[in-house]
Amino acid sequence: MSQIPQSPVIMQIIPSLGAGGAEQGCIDVAAEIMRGGAKAIVVSNAGSRVHELARVGATHIDLPVHSKNPVTMWRNIKRLRKIINEHNVDIVHVRSRAPAWSALRACHGTQARFMTTCHAPYNISGKAKRFYNSAIAKGERVIAISRYVADYLLENYKIDRRNIRLIHRGIALERFHPNVVTPAQMIKLSTQWRLPDEASIILMPGRLTRWKGHHVLIEAMARLGRPDVFCVIIGSDQGRESYRNELEDQVRALGLEKQVRIVDHCDDMPAAYMLSTVVVSASTDPEGFGRVPVEAQAMGKPVIATDHGGAKETVLRNETGWLIPPEDPESLVQCIHQALDLTPSQRSILATQAMNHVVQNFTREKMMDKTMNVYAEILQEKYDAKPFSASQGQTTNKAA
Repeated sequence: MSQIPQSPVIMQIIPSLGAGGAEQGCIDVAAEIMRGGAKAIVVSNAGSRVHELARVGATHIDLPVHSKNPVTMWRNIKRLRKIINEHNVDIVHVRSRAPAWSALRACHGTQARFMTTCHAPYNISGKAKRFYNSAIAKGERVIAISRYVADYLLENYKIDRRNIRLIHRGIALERFHPNVVTPAQMIKLSTQWRLPDEASIILMPGRLTRWKGHHVLIEAMARLGRPDVFCVIIGSDQGRESYRNELEDQVRALGLEKQVRIVDHCDDMPAAYMLSTVVVSASTDPEGFGRVPVEAQAMGKPVIATDHGGAKETVLRNETGWLIPPEDPESLVQCIHQALDLTPSQRSILATQAMNHVVQNFTREKMMDKTMNVYAEILQEKYDAKPFSASQGQTTNKAA
């Protein structure tokens, strides 16, 4: 068995570095690569979080890898190949479809190995779209962030089950834990959002896009008929002003102006979770993973999520929260009532179960360890100069 060099170079490619779970995972992985003594490069079309890479010593290279323009994608092949050769890149790890096509071609004729992460199931509306999506399934290894995503890959693309690695997303427990939030933080947010003292708070974080299901929660608030219960929706419209206006119109039409707050952004999500009585994730379409239910459980909060996608793997039904049908405000109302009616003892038991569930399954450390193992697998194969065989690695079923 050949010895792997002490300082391998791993290059991740992601469209941009803004808010989002894929972006957070990319930054976390870059930091872990650097901590392990290797070199981390991230290629993206920049974004508000580039400085976080500099903080951990990783290298950022700005390229238009976000573009779906065929000409730009073609030009990116040469640009990426140049980076691969100049930096002696060992592994190219791509997290999106458009750059995956460019990176796959860029790796040809170099010593770099190609892998991907599939962060979500993509819509398939025809043969052309299926072909475009298939780039994410062409890695020597393909990380699926949930069993739901792994099943999607197996059902829709020509991919060997042995090449899939199930790695759930992980969160930083040093940030998402009740003990890290002070009363002053909670008072600051409560004042900012004009929330009455001792009010019950329903919290729904999630960017303002229709499939996140904000309209379902607003309808549920109207049916709840509890003027003592307040709802805070946290999320930027990211230019979707028409949907934001629609939500605000819905709030006014239902007479909920005094009870529902729509907040663009929150810099202190741990404090927001601690203010809440229950956290809702009402997505109408399945999420590949869904960080909100996991973050809420890490904070010891009951969760109500829709019964599809990643939530089926992250929420323990009737133990750490409730799973309801999508676009069903009446079921949401019933579960909100159950959450509000929990006794202090029941709430304490649920909090303990929820926090333990996250510690056992969804920590950043577990995600990092499993990702580094995939890199080690590929590096060993590279320096052994032999292809992946049936005797290596885990199957999707074993990974699960």
